[in-house]
Amino acid sequence: MVTQSKETKSTNIKLSIQVSLNGLSFCALSKDEKRIVFFKDMLFSRRLNPAQVLQQIEKQYEQESFLIKENPEVVVLFSNELYSLVPQKFFEEENASEYLKYNTKILETDYVANDEISSAEIVNIYIPYTNINNFFFDRYGEFEYRHCVSVLAEEFQIQNCFQTEGTRVYLNCFPGGYDLLVYQKGQLLLANTFNCSTREDFIYYLLFCAEQLDLDPTSFELILLGRIKEHSDYYDIAYNYVKEIKFLQTSFGYLFNSKEEPPKGYMHYTLFKVLE
Repeated sequence: MVTQSKETKSTNIKLSIQVSLNGLSFCALSKDEKRIVFFKDMLFSRRLNPAQVLQQIEKQYEQESFLIKENPEVVVLFSNELYSLVPQKFFEEENASEYLKYNTKILETDYVANDEISSAEIVNIYIPYTNINNFFFDRYGEFEYRHCVSVLAEEFQIQNCFQTEGTRVYLNCFPGGYDLLVYQKGQLLLANTFNCSTREDFIYYLLFCAEQLDLDPTSFELILLGRIKEHSDYYDIAYNYVKEIKFLQTSFGYLFNSKEEPPKGYMHYTLFKVLE
C-alpha cells in the first residue's frame, strides 16, 4: 500500500523507517495536519543479509518519488535480536560490547549503540546495521535511530507503571519471529526476541518463558501487536493455551489519504509511535 501527497513541505514532514532482515516499512507524517502522507510496507520473500537489505532500500529511493523529492525529519528503527537490556545503574558505555558478547556474535566491524529507556531506568544495548545507517546519513545528514524493543519497552513501562497486580505479556509478531515483553506489578521481567517459522515454535517459546517465570497461562493477560490477526494459525494456537488474549489498543488519531482501509495501529505500532 502506498499513499502520497504532493502538497506538503519537507520541513513539516517526519519520516519513520523500520528496517529488518525480513522487510521494510516507511511512514511519513505531515505534523501540522497529523496526516499520513506516505506509507509503504514490504516483506521480503526470504530473510536477507544487511547488504541485501541495503540494496532493497536503495531500490526504493530510486523508485518512490516521495522519497526522492522530500527531505524530512527521519527516525530509523532497527528490528533484530542483536540486543540486551541492562539496568541503568550497571551500564558503562565504554564496556558496551561486554553486555552483548554472551548472547550475540559481535564482529570487529560492528558498531554497538544504546538507547536509554528512562521510564524503566534501563539501557538497551544493540547492534544497528552500520551500512544502512551510513546510507541514511549520506542521504539526510544527522538523523535519529532506535531499536524497536526500546520503543516498546519505553511505552509499555509507562502503561504499566501503576499496575499493582497481575501480569501482562506483550507479543510483537513479525515475519519469522516475535518480540516478547513481560510486565508484572509494573516491573519489566523479560524482554527477548525469538525466531520461529511454525505455529509449534510460536507457542513453545511463549509457554517456555511462562514456565521459567512461573506464570500460569490461564492467569496472565496476553496482548498482541504486530503482524498477527485474529483466527490466524498463531492466534488460534495461543488461544488454546492462554485464557485472556487481546490486541493492543491504539489511538494515534492520524488521518490517511488512502481510499483503501488504513493500516491498523497495532500492526505497525513502533512505526507510528515514533511519529508522535
